[in-house]
Amino acid sequence: MSEDHRIAKVTILIQQKKYAEAEKVLKDLISGDVNNIYFLSLLAEVNLQQDKFDTAKTIIENAIGLAPDEPHLFYVKSRIAIQQDDYNEGEKNILQAITLDPYDADYFAFMANIKLARKQYEEALEFANKALEIDSENLLGLNTRSTALLKLDRSEESFNTIEGALREDPNNTYTHANYGWSLLEKGDNKKALKHFNEALKSDPNFPYAQSGMLEAIKASNPVYRGYLKYSFWMGNLTAKYQWGVIIGFYFGVKLLRNLADNNVSLQPYLNPLIIVLALFAYSTWVITPIGNLFLRFNKYGQLLLSNEQKQSSNFVALGLAIFAVGLLFYFVLPDERFLSVAVFGCAMMLPCSVMFSPTKYKNSLLVYTIVMAVIGLVAIALTFMTGDIFNMASVIFLFGFIGFQWAANFLLIRQSNR
Repeated sequence: MSEDHRIAKVTILIQQKKYAEAEKVLKDLISGDVNNIYFLSLLAEVNLQQDKFDTAKTIIENAIGLAPDEPHLFYVKSRIAIQQDDYNEGEKNILQAITLDPYDADYFAFMANIKLARKQYEEALEFANKALEIDSENLLGLNTRSTALLKLDRSEESFNTIEGALREDPNNTYTHANYGWSLLEKGDNKKALKHFNEALKSDPNFPYAQSGMLEAIKASNPVYRGYLKYSFWMGNLTAKYQWGVIIGFYFGVKLLRNLADNNVSLQPYLNPLIIVLALFAYSTWVITPIGNLFLRFNKYGQLLLSNEQKQSSNFVALGLAIFAVGLLFYFVLPDERFLSVAVFGCAMMLPCSVMFSPTKYKNSLLVYTIVMAVIGLVAIALTFMTGDIFNMASVIFLFGFIGFQWAANFLLIRQSNR
């Protein structure tokens, strides 16, 4: 087979997402031409698509060493860095690609997408507009512009832009999924479902569309729809403002408690408010896995849940059951020792709800959850043996529970802010 035929074969294999087969052909081609930049960039690309990021990075760095003025190589290196969650490196490399070739719309669109992920919405819009000045039909540029406009509360322009993207390519998977998320953020979960469905028709395993479909199904419940609005609002804030909300909420509730303690006449008004705020804060942790639990009984929803989401919902349900049983025995017997069981079940719902969430420190939340569970069980055992609810283990568990909320917020906020 001639070299031209093998290159054509690689192109077809990549289009068909048969990356392992494409990699074999490319390695054969490179064995006869080890310094071919085009072959090396394609080999890095197929490794990137197979999530072999370190291999892809090594290949592309070798290629850059051979051709330091080739902008496409820096574009590929930037994409590899983003997949490794190194946004500083990704931004640096795409800027280098733009410097070497300031007339490629894809480079500006990718830079816009990085800015969008970093919640720098004005800059994302600026780079997306530059991409569209070069190529008015650039789909990533159109999608990124649409999302940036939505985050900047310019909804009409946002939907006009993404509808233009759909006119350019009515069957584009990413555009349909992106449109679905935009509609979901604006509260139109029914129309969002249609676009997620269109995306999944083209690619049933597209995670962006799968997660969107899950949220849209759960949003049919008005309570969850309200939570989703709060979640979008918090998610659009940068880290310092997210911390501002959390710390402000914490000290606000503390202030209300002090006012209630020092003003008996205000207690009938403040105590119910404090309870409502506490329940709201608690519900923001557990509503997602509880929603996933109900989706287990939905013939479509259960197909979209990952194994980790199913496990998390199972453990939250177990915590809820332990809480209910502990409370029941406390009232029926009555025996105060069962309060420790109820508190344990209620408290463990919180860490179980996020224990599989991705963070920079792998499995950190899972390990914390397991440690809390062990300490809590020891506290229950000591309570039943000694009759003392406030034993050493239960005090450690209580401080661990309080600490978990701050630690989890720190890790999750850090993960969502690049």
